[in-house]
Amino acid sequence: MTYAKIKYELIDGVARITLADPATLNAIDPTMVDELTDAFRHAGAEARCALLTGEGRGFCSGANLTTAGGELGPDGRIDAGITLEKRYNVFVTTLRDLPIPFITAINGVAAGAGASFALMGDIILAAENAYFLQAFRRIGLVPDAGATYLLPRMTTRVRAMELMLLGEKLPAAKALEWGLINRCVPDGELAETAMTMARDLASGPTRALAMIRKLAWHSLDAEWAEQLWAEREAQRDAGHGADFAEGVAAFFQKRPAKFTGA
Repeated sequence: MTYAKIKYELIDGVARITLADPATLNAIDPTMVDELTDAFRHAGAEARCALLTGEGRGFCSGANLTTAGGELGPDGRIDAGITLEKRYNVFVTTLRDLPIPFITAINGVAAGAGASFALMGDIILAAENAYFLQAFRRIGLVPDAGATYLLPRMTTRVRAMELMLLGEKLPAAKALEWGLINRCVPDGELAETAMTMARDLASGPTRALAMIRKLAWHSLDAEWAEQLWAEREAQRDAGHGADFAEGVAAFFQKRPAKFTGA
């Protein structure tokens, strides 16, 4: 597939998707969001794991303010939320609903909506030089692309408030300390570490992994009894899969399982 603002590669069952506008530190514009949505839909259909990273010195510097603005609302005034409704919210919901595991590999800055994209990963890896930034307050706007949902749930309310109200950089090492990311790795090892992990997930029991991520997202808003029932239903479906039979056989035969994703 050929895109203008991103790159898409299918490698060993991994859909590696790269933000590819390094001259702007991969700033987001409507074309990029539309391409990302399309690419991840393709990934969900043909890959067994997805990996999102950025080309050049940064992951994503946030929205490209030279192309930002908004459409006119019913009252005739500019409505900056229309682009969120039509594009950003569609994309982050596509990420939440992916049928495959999803890794983000953060190099350099992850700002604004780019930070939200980064934090949507099931596994979030960051280079030591990476940092996260909620800079909306500096231009008189509010965090978006799911940031106000993700941050209080991934860390604490007061830490989320600090990030959003003060708009200060959060270095990767502190993001790890706060529980916002899984691993902080040396800059030169990020790409290899991410692909190694992605290949491992791509060789796993895809149906079960999809159910795990769905259950985890569901749990964020579910009541106790509702979540227990969701686990019960998912376990039934997973138990019907060929990968379950293979996993049990491999356990008793003391050999590595060869999952097919079925």
